[in-house]
Amino acid sequence: MKLLIVTVVSQHEKSVLQLFKEAKIERFSGSDIEGFKDATSFMMNSSWFPSQRSGADSSMFFAFTKDGKIDAFFALARKFNETVETNNIIHAAVVPIEKYM
Repeated sequence: MKLLIVTVVSQHEKSVLQLFKEAKIERFSGSDIEGFKDATSFMMNSSWFPSQRSGADSSMFFAFTKDGKIDAFFALARKFNETVETNNIIHAAVVPIEKYM
């Protein structure tokens, strides 16, 4: 069992959900997040009442799943990333899980 973590800009959210389906990852969680390219824009936005948002609307998904499904997702995500015309690709990481229940 491993933990798959995926971040993506909101415009590609539906694509990630489709890739999960194709990789047979049926159980996952997600959250809306704000993505930043550098720490400066985050620091400027960290006041109590910022006048404007400086991050990009993004999503984060995570799933506890097996190696085979993760390998399938990575293959599909690499293929997807090759077709993206901007730097806003799907980012994914895998974390080994020592114990779970």
